[in-house]
Formats: sequence, structure tokens, C-alpha cells
Amino acid sequence: MADKKTKEENVCGTKEGLRQEVGPVQISDQLSSAGENSRSGRPAIVRRGCFLKSVYPWFLCRNEDLKEMLESNKESLKLEAMKRIVGLIAKGKNASELFPAVVKNVASKNIELKKLVYVYLVRYAEEQQDLALLSISTFQRALKDPNQLIRASALRVLSSIRVPIIVPIMMLAIKEAATDLSPYVRKTAAHAIQKLFSLDPDQKEHLIEVIEKLLKDKSTLVAGSVVMAFEEVCPDRIDLIHKNYRKLCNLLVDVEEWGQVVIIHMLTRYARTQFVSPWREDAVFDENSEKAFYDSEEERRVDQSKPYIMDPDHRLLLRNTKPLLQSRNTAVVMAVSQLYWHLSPKHELSIITKSLVRLLRSHREVQYIVLQNIATMSIQRKGMFEPFMKSFYVRSTDATHIKTLKLEILTNLANEANISTILREFQTYVKSQDKAFAAATIQAIGCCATNISEVTDTCLNGLVLLLSNRDETVVAESVVVIKKLLQTQPSQHSDIIKHMAKLFDNITVRDGVIHINLTLDVFGEHCLFRWPRPSPMRRTLSNFRSSTLLDRTRFIRQLIVPNEKSGALSKYARRILMAPKPAPVLQSAFKDRDRFQLGTLSHTLNSQASGYLELSDWPAVAPDQSVRNVEVVEPQKNGNAVKVESRSESESGSESSSSESSSESRSELDSDSDSGTDQKKNTKPKPVQIRSTCLRIMQHNYSLNYYLPPQIIQKTLNIMTKYILIHIVLSISSPFFVNCMCSLLHLCVFLACQFDAVSWPVRVSLQASSPVFVPETSHELLHRMTGKGLSAQYRFTRQPCIYGNSMVSLQLTLSNRTDQALENIHISEKSSTGQNIHRFNAIERLEPQASVTVSMGVDFNDSTQTANFQLCTKEDEFSVSIQPAVGELLLPITMSEADFTKEQGKLVGMNESSATITITPENVSSQSVNRKVVSVANLGVIPSGQENIYRFAGKTVSSGSLVLVSVALKDPDAMITINTEKTVMGSMLLRQVKTALTNSGP
Repeated sequence: MADKKTKEENVCGTKEGLRQEVGPVQISDQLSSAGENSRSGRPAIVRRGCFLKSVYPWFLCRNEDLKEMLESNKESLKLEAMKRIVGLIAKGKNASELFPAVVKNVASKNIELKKLVYVYLVRYAEEQQDLALLSISTFQRALKDPNQLIRASALRVLSSIRVPIIVPIMMLAIKEAATDLSPYVRKTAAHAIQKLFSLDPDQKEHLIEVIEKLLKDKSTLVAGSVVMAFEEVCPDRIDLIHKNYRKLCNLLVDVEEWGQVVIIHMLTRYARTQFVSPWREDAVFDENSEKAFYDSEEERRVDQSKPYIMDPDHRLLLRNTKPLLQSRNTAVVMAVSQLYWHLSPKHELSIITKSLVRLLRSHREVQYIVLQNIATMSIQRKGMFEPFMKSFYVRSTDATHIKTLKLEILTNLANEANISTILREFQTYVKSQDKAFAAATIQAIGCCATNISEVTDTCLNGLVLLLSNRDETVVAESVVVIKKLLQTQPSQHSDIIKHMAKLFDNITVRDGVIHINLTLDVFGEHCLFRWPRPSPMRRTLSNFRSSTLLDRTRFIRQLIVPNEKSGALSKYARRILMAPKPAPVLQSAFKDRDRFQLGTLSHTLNSQASGYLELSDWPAVAPDQSVRNVEVVEPQKNGNAVKVESRSESESGSESSSSESSSESRSELDSDSDSGTDQKKNTKPKPVQIRSTCLRIMQHNYSLNYYLPPQIIQKTLNIMTKYILIHIVLSISSPFFVNCMCSLLHLCVFLACQFDAVSWPVRVSLQASSPVFVPETSHELLHRMTGKGLSAQYRFTRQPCIYGNSMVSLQLTLSNRTDQALENIHISEKSSTGQNIHRFNAIERLEPQASVTVSMGVDFNDSTQTANFQLCTKEDEFSVSIQPAVGELLLPITMSEADFTKEQGKLVGMNESSATITITPENVSSQSVNRKVVSVANLGVIPSGQENIYRFAGKTVSSGSLVLVSVALKDPDAMITINTEKTVMGSMLLRQVKTALTNSGP
């Protein structure tokens, strides 16, 4: 018992000190009672100390006890004391009082103890410089220690003593460590360079010599640290990078993560000074690209005749950084993304999109930085992130600053095609309990209304509805945005101005009242009515009695009310106060952040931070690339002799890396290349052709294509393409493959449903009907003079397209106006720009003065954008285009009046567009209204039980979105209302219906 007691006192100090350190308050009462009632009868405080020893060992001893342990003759006690001291430091405790006792053990022969002492000295050497200087000789001797960890730790401690008098000693130690056999010591030397430079900048030239030597190091452990020293000491010495550029590119994948970040940022700056811009229109990108892989040698020779080809070193950097997009480190992914943004060709930017979206699943701190960079990118390249728009929808668990950034990105991504979806999201966000976020959403709606003119009226109507909201913050912000929008077209919105005047007494938020005053003062002249009550400005002064407002009022009174004391300035009061004010420009807050490099602190703060290095502009002429060539030693094939030759490392590096990547990509297609012949290889179809074949198979299966959601259709197409590629590689017999095609389609649908977790939408029961009116008018597609005798006309049949549910059916009439026959009339396969076009079968021969009618289908994606393609003959190609009217993008449907009213009630707010017109007398009859509307749009007539109310219904061809049109006659006016999720289409259709009903004639 006595021996055990003595041992505990030696480890933990005296029992009295232990009682003072721990105390009965820090231990639970249950432990105290359990200790006192134990059979051993020993004091509970000892057993409490034993319990804490295994859980919180730094609570056991005071500083005096730790000092006694450090001065003990037993190495085990010293080691235990140092472990506890390092534990205190890790917990953020101040252990500087123990510096004298710790530094005495710096010469200990125990390796573990010495390493812990160096850890402590690195932390406190800068604070206790005088005491640390006493051990300089010990650190110098440790630089020769056989253990690499001791040598590195000694150099680390030496560089942490920030006293100018030891600068020569530090410089000598760094130079010796830079030539050390251990890469870990050389890495520590690179870290010490930065510390010495901050202590004495006059040593810059000597440190550059060390950096130049370390840049040649081939160890991946040293690369990141020496580049960091280069960036800190001499970032303008680009000449030091020339010979090491290719080596750094090839070592990049194996460097530790934080070293990768530093190297990538440095190489980004380097590339902007050494390579020509890849953003030129005449650029050629055939290195390791898919097109170069499939093109013939003749096509490659033609391409190489173009004036610009990407530098191989430029391509080497892009190729070697691409795998790092899969890194688990967020900073690495962000660094690669900014490199591609600043260096890569525009058509290659899409590869970083998925990696950035993946980072949004991380912590909110990471999300904040990533979303800021995406917000900047989305201003210039909307198409990059538009397919992932749902990833930027706001979640209820998001913080306010995250919500605001997502809102900014959604606003940047808004265009005519997706604005209806985005506005539906905004309608939900306005109802948020987060007032700041709701106000930001209203500002976003204003930006959308400014940027997309087709939805300006819709947004204004939605904002006016928000004026009746119970939340005063929402109302006030709506007033502010409405005021900005009204400045663009004040004379066309007098009703809104009158409505705002009536709501004046109900708004108490100061900003809202002030902006209503400004709105009424600025735009009141456009409203032909008088204020029934005292002026709004007088009531504002009575509500807000502040000294500042009263002072401004006195000043304005002296300006506008002439008297004896007023000067000549009152003559110009009207010109000063009533001067026309320019309409405000609503733009993104990230519009000007592209002047900073992405991923930097300056970009985050939108202000140049200390140490920021700007990216230079692309040089007009690329510098000599031979400066990056290095001499390498290669063994000869015959004998052991060696030869020295100058060769491009990028060629060897690109060959090795490209061979690895190409072998992976080609292994599936060329697995039997050894046994196969060149003729068999040339007959293999391209993946693009295979995908087109799969698409046609799916389009012919009408019922399956109709009931599947778009996500499943896309996934099925991908699976079918891969399956057919495998069939080609394995050379499966063609009869077997053809017999399995039907089963293959259903199997791929099943697999797509399993792999893609999507919710199957519940389709509204809509019965398609035949068109009420089919226009016979044809439109000219190709004039006979332009087509060298070939003329073409097209018309919309308004029938469901047999080539695909999402396609608009067209009928083409081709005529030969020449005296010779035209051969091989067809549509070029490489001519479509975005739209999916089903081409008619080639016409082998068209006799002179003969005509032929063919049908084709075009998927316009519910947009009036022009479909461009090339109409070809055997000898010529003619560029033609088809631009549909919005009414031709619809299919008529039938439904009951009750269903019409029910669906119309769901499509309100921003999904509703309406206008009041004065209808001509000849258009008042029901037959005239029906004829006018169905001539404009392919809609079905819905039976109506109400007089003077006419209803029409249809759905968009591509997405199947519902389009409801109602016309209510109120002599002599008519109210036109259009309800649809496709807000842009609704606005355009409203304009055309208004024009048709206001014009007289058939």
C-alpha cells in the first residue's frame, strides 16, 4: 500500500497539491461518495486523480508540479510532463511560464523527449527570445543529428527565434538544410526561407539562390513548400520557373494537398504570361480531344493549317490538373476550377461544373466561398450551371448569407426558357420568415423584370399583389422595386401609381413611405386625378419628426418659396428639384468581381487584399517555348554508355500521361485491336451516331416515350448507348442483337428507373383533340434565286408529330425551277444548332419543274428561337432557318369547364398574364372571337356555360405545360387572360391575341 501511494505522489505531486488542483467541485458527487465508501478506505481524492489521469491528464498537476517533474532525474517523468504540457498547448492553455524548465531539456538524449521539447520551443521561442538565444549552440549541434526529425525540428526552432542578430546563423543553417539528403529537412528549409525573409528582407538575393536550387528538387514533399517560398519572396522571377514548369506539372498529382493549391495558383499566373489566349475564334484544340481521336489524317492536316494551335505546355497543364477535380480537399478543387476558368478554352469549362456543384454538399463555410465563385462565373457563362439549377434552390436550413448567394445565382441563370420556373421559386421565397431573405427575393424579381423584358409586366403585377401583404417589410421592399421599374415606363402604369397612392396610409415602414412619396412626386404627372386628401409629403412630415428631416424641410422651403431673404437660387428651383432622373440599373453585385482571380481573398472581399498578385493579360505573341526545354540524360540502347540530348519534357510527359489516359479511353473500343484488322476499325460507328440511332429507336416507341419522365428518357438513352458500344466491342452476332432490341429498350428503362431516383410526375388527364383551324399559308424557306433553282416552302400542320412527342410537325414543299434534274436533296446532319431535328429521307432525284412534299419534325424546346440547318443537294449547300410563331408550339386539348376553372385557379400570380382591350364591333360575336384566337394559336375550344366568356386550352408540344386562354367581353372592352407556367410564352401569346382581336378583317 505504501509503495503504491508513493508512486502516485511521484507522478501526480503531493496529495495536498492535487486537492487544490482538482478540488471537489470538478468531480461529480457520485464519484466522491463511491470513493469514500470503498472497502480500501483510501482518500477519495487519490482515486479521483487516478480517474482523471486516463481522461484529462493535464488537470492532474499545477505548473509547480510540472516543473518538478521536468527537473527530475527520471526520463519517464520528464516525458510524461512534456506530454501533458503539449496537451495544454493543444487545448489553448498558456504554458509560457514553463519555458525555463523546458529549455533545459533541449539537449536530452531521449529522442521522444527532444521532439516534444522542440514542439514546445517552436510555439514559444518568439515570445521568450532571450532564453531561446541561450540554446543557440544546442540547436546548431542538433542540425548535425543523425535523426532527420531532430535536424528538421532544430531548424524550425532556430527560424522561429526572430532576433536580427542570428540572421547569419539562420542563413547558413538554411543553405546546409537545402542540400540535406532528407526531403523532410529540405522541406523545412523551404519553410524557413519565408520566416527569414520576413525578418530581414535584405537577404532576398541569397534566398533566391536557395529557392532556385530547391526548385530543381524532384521530391514531391519539397515541391509545394518551395513554391510557397517562391510566391512569398520573389513572385516576379518567372525565369526561375521555366526549366521546372514541366516537372511541376507532372509531379502535381503526387504532391500533398496544400502544396497542390499553391502550385496551381502559381502555374495559373505563369501560364497567363507564357501562352497565347485560347479564347480566340480561330483556335484549334485537337490535342487528345475526342474529335482528334475520331478524325482522319486528312482532316487533321486541314486543321493544322489554321493560325493558332494550343501550346503543348499549355495542354500539359490542363491535362495534369483535370484529375484533381476529384480531390477530397475543397481547396484543391477550387484551385483547379479557377485555373480552368482563367486558362482553358471556353468549350472545356463545363468539366468543372459538376465538381463545384459537388462542393455545395459540404459545410456552410465551404458553400459560401464556392457560391461566391459560382455567382461570378454565372454572369458570363450561364450555360455552365443551368443544367444544375435545382442545386441552387434554397433550403429551409440554409443560413441567410447562403440563401442570398443562391438567390443571386438563380437571378443570373434566368433566361426566357427558365424564367417561369425561377419565378415560381421566388413566389415561395417571398413567404419566408427570414425578412432579409424575403426582401432580397423581391430585389431579385426586380432584376429579372429588368433583364427579361417579356416578364416585366408579369413581375410588376406580382409585386403589386405583394402590396397587400401583411408583412410591412415585404410591402416596403415591393414599393422600392416597383418605383425602380416604373422609372422605365412611367406613362404605361398609371393604374399601379394610383393603387400605391391608396395604400399610403397603410404603410408605416419608413423606407416604403419615402419611396411612395418619391414615386408619387416623380410619376404623379402621369396620373390624371387629384389627391383627395392632404399631400403625402405633409403627412410624412407629421409622422417622422426628426431633426434631420425638419432641417431638410426648412432648406427646401427657402429654395422653393421666394421671399425677401431668398437669393437668386430660387429661380432655378424647378430645374433643380424636377430634373429628370435616369432609370436605375439593377445589376448583380458580382458583376465587377471578375477583376480579381477566383478563389482568392480579394475576390471574396471584393477589395484588393494585402499580398494579392494580379493576373496579367494574355500576351499578343507567345514567348519562346524553348526556354522550358531541359537537358536530360538517357541510356543508349547498346551498352551502358549515356548520352545527353536536349528534348522537350512536355513531349515525354504528355506522351506518358496521354498514353495512360488514351489507353483507358480506348481499351473499351480497341480491346481486340491486336487480332483485328485496320479495315474492321474503320467500319466501327462513332458514339455520336450510336446515340442518334438509340434516340430514333425510342422516338418510334410512342407510348413508352409519352409516359416516361424526361429524366428516365435521358438515362435510358445513356444506358442504351453504352450497351451498343459493348455489343460492337464483343462482336456479338447481328441477328441476336436485332432480336434483342425490343427487350433491350424495356430493360434499359428498368435500369434507368433503378439508377435514377426520380419522382414520377402525376400527369393531368388531358385528352388531345384535332386542330380547330389549320392555316394553309406557307412560308418561304429557300428562294429559287438563292437556291440556284431549288425553292422550298414550309407550313405548320398543327398535327401531332409522328417522329416524336416533343417535336412540331412541318410540311416542306421542294420545287425544281431549273431545266436540269436535282439529285440527293437532303438535310445535313451536322447543321442543327441545339434543336433536335428529324430529317426527311434524302430525295434521290427531282425532275425539272417538278415538286415534292415531305414531312419533318423539329423540337423547338418551347422556344421561338430559330432552328438553323442546311438544305443540301449533290453539289450545293444552302443555309436555311425556321422560326415558329408561339401559337405553333401548342397542341389543342379538350376538358370540361369545371376542369378549366380548377386548373386556372392553380396558375395565378406570376403565371397569369392579362390585358384589357377595346374590341372592334365586328369581333364581338362568338364565331369571330373563336376564329381570331384559333387562327393565332393551335388551341382547343372549351364549351362555356357563361355568355360573353370564351375559353381555349392547349399544351406546349415539348414539355406538355398547360396553356389556358379566356376572353371575357364587357362592351366595349374585352379582358384577355392567359394562364401558363411558361411565362415568356404567355406574354408573347397575349400580345398576338390582343393584335388579332383589335384588328378588323378576317
